[in-house]
Amino acid sequence: MDMPDIVNIYFDADSRSDVDTLLNTFAIEAVVEDENARHHGIVAIRGWWVAAKKATQYRAEPVEFMVEGDKALVRARVSGHFPGSPVMLTHDFTIKDDRIVRLEIRS
Repeated sequence: MDMPDIVNIYFDADSRSDVDTLLNTFAIEAVVEDENARHHGIVAIRGWWVAAKKATQYRAEPVEFMVEGDKALVRARVSGHFPGSPVMLTHDFTIKDDRIVRLEIRS
């Protein structure tokens, strides 16, 4: 898949459970929205990601990708220790200056 480099780095770091590399893909004041919760800034994003990995041991595998303006939309098969696994989720990345400034994850 020909995704933007920063999105490839995000999914690669996520699959390796490399929190430092994953966080480096985000702008300092980035926002993540997932499961009806908003996480603003690197400290909050770290907390969200670590808690999600620990609770579900999920793995996200990109299967579709498209670009809409400054957004990269990735459909990913997400599997792990949670009810209904696996599920297809859309990762809606907004990218500015080669950093993720916003990520919304939804079904």
